[in-house]
Amino acid sequence: MSRPVLYIAITSHGFGHAARAASVARKIKQLFPDILLVLVTTAPRWLLEAYIKADFIYRPRTFDVGVIQSDSLTMDKAATLEKWQHIHDRQNSIIASEVNFIRTNRVGLVLADIPPLAVPIAKAAGIPCWMMSNFGWDFIYKDWGGEFTEIADRIREYYSKCDRLFRLPMHEPMSAFSNITDVGLTGANPHYSKTELQNDFNLTKPKEKTILLTFGGLGLQAIPYNNLNKFPDWQFITFDRFAPDLPNLLKVEDSRYRPVDFMPLCDRIVSKPGYSTFSETLSLGKPIVSLTREGFAEASVLIAGIQNYAYHQILTPEEFFSGNWDFLLQNPRSPQQNSSLPADGCEIIARAVIEYLQSKT
Repeated sequence: MSRPVLYIAITSHGFGHAARAASVARKIKQLFPDILLVLVTTAPRWLLEAYIKADFIYRPRTFDVGVIQSDSLTMDKAATLEKWQHIHDRQNSIIASEVNFIRTNRVGLVLADIPPLAVPIAKAAGIPCWMMSNFGWDFIYKDWGGEFTEIADRIREYYSKCDRLFRLPMHEPMSAFSNITDVGLTGANPHYSKTELQNDFNLTKPKEKTILLTFGGLGLQAIPYNNLNKFPDWQFITFDRFAPDLPNLLKVEDSRYRPVDFMPLCDRIVSKPGYSTFSETLSLGKPIVSLTREGFAEASVLIAGIQNYAYHQILTPEEFFSGNWDFLLQNPRSPQQNSSLPADGCEIIARAVIEYLQSKT
């Protein structure tokens, strides 16, 4: 009996999509150790390894653009348009190469988050394409208008041929998809205990005065770290390797650790709008401080999500970059909904994938 093979195609945009796809891949591997995972992405291997903790094939390939950015808030639309045109010009060769790989390796299913080209690749290879996301790239580009309207229309056409979508919480309608299964939050659980982290990093401050600053794989330019001097008896934690050396700032530079590992130690998570960070923070019941983000349609959907389900504070970029950070002295607002979001997304997607692949063996 041949070994089931799952091909996971991940958008080239940032680290968040790779993190949540890797969280699902980890759950699949836990429930079905015999499966062979193929992770197809430009996200670095060390990021995937921090989540999966098991063997997989790493295939670095670019299927889409997402948004070209200099940091987690600053977008370059002209560069994004140019890169999309480059991919469109090479589309046939990209599809042919991946179809050859899929057939050679007897892949049984494509699971994508959420590059549009994954659909024609799977169709040409004669296998289903399932997707998972809380938004599609057509949603982002349609909002930009102009030359991006044609790109959005093309993407919607691809998405319309997807066999199944697992729609994550805090989502836009995703109306291009015809077969939608709503699932709960995805994300990873901490790998380390509070005691391990406190001992390994000499973290002695009480949780009420411990703040995690996390802004995705691209980070932010010019974070006003000087504001930390106003809170000398607080503990701040960052994954920004370029942050200054301050007595109350821990810089986590070991790639084995992820922001979610430190969340249980913290009172609040300060972030930009990002599904993976929000999802893991919500799953752990932590308050979220989020910057707003103009020009990226998903941001307003995500911020509405944390307003509904999390203790939260919403800051404008001006308040964050030019303010005195007095928001740390204020209590977060209560969630507007009394209910919480289920956190079963990884489990539901994993079991569906396994059930399908086992049915084909």
